[in-house]
Amino acid sequence: MRHPRPLGGDPVRNLDAPRISLTQLVINNSEGNSTLGIKKKPSWLRAKVPGGAGYERLRSIIDEHRLHTVCKEANCPNMGECWSRGVATIMILGDTCTRACGFCNVKTGRPSTLDRDEPRRVAESLRLMGLKHVVITSVNRDELSDGGAGIWAETILRTKDACPQMSIEVLIPDFEGNWPALQMVIDARPHIINHNLETIRRMYPAVRPSAKFDRSLELLRRVKEQGLVAKTGIMVGIGERDDEVLEMMDDVLARTATPKGPTDILTIGQYLQPTRNHLPIDRFVTPEQFAMYHDRGIEKGFKVVQSGPLVRSSYHADHQADELSNITDERERLNTQRMKTLLGE
Repeated sequence: MRHPRPLGGDPVRNLDAPRISLTQLVINNSEGNSTLGIKKKPSWLRAKVPGGAGYERLRSIIDEHRLHTVCKEANCPNMGECWSRGVATIMILGDTCTRACGFCNVKTGRPSTLDRDEPRRVAESLRLMGLKHVVITSVNRDELSDGGAGIWAETILRTKDACPQMSIEVLIPDFEGNWPALQMVIDARPHIINHNLETIRRMYPAVRPSAKFDRSLELLRRVKEQGLVAKTGIMVGIGERDDEVLEMMDDVLARTATPKGPTDILTIGQYLQPTRNHLPIDRFVTPEQFAMYHDRGIEKGFKVVQSGPLVRSSYHADHQADELSNITDERERLNTQRMKTLLGE
């Protein structure tokens, strides 16, 4: 039995002991072109078709600077809406991931090069976009000794220099538990560090075979321990139960707790099967259930919970940042400082 998608890295190394059987989640395609069927979407999962002046302007900037976006690489359903209002999630370290997660549509394999000019181009493109908030993410680069942390840090620092009034959110990989590499990103001091759990603990062997649930929790704890805003997110409809989602919330808040608080932001969205060769959809979670997740998350102690069918970790990330007063206050302080400079005060 094996997953039909070509594997990029080595997804079975350094695994914890299996907690579930994958028998019902994979198929045997050793003969023929067997694939997993895609369920028809319900009415509440309708996204805006890409188009419009804002969409074309942003696409032009991204193409000119030869950048990758997770919006396109992962077939995000919100690309039309986000790009139309001038918001995009930049993806650095190339377009090829060294892992092969069962849910993800990003290309897998062994990247051939490391683009060391990328941080400069990212910063310049973001300066032209004129955003108040940006999300930067990356593929996994497990073949690099630092997992790409050096490029990460340089991208953050160059972007802060080019766009001082813009708040920066980064969605980072786990760097395989290389904590000095993580520290390079933390030392660059982005406003928000996001690392997605993606699913509940029991589903990790199927959904994130190269990752570890506890390792991701430790990453979030280290981020929070050093005073940054910590954020995580999961998909639902990929095989979990509602009680396991609530248990995940408790785990995150308990295991990332520090004197400066636990993880601040949680996002929850519907898993959508990218192709027939990815893990199948187990269920479509209703808007009412998403509202329940939101309410319970706030009750349990998260500062911000974004929960809905089309929610992705970077969807309305600017609004999430606005809900945290420290980021809003810093942005206002920088804008005031800029105006004083312009007026010669």
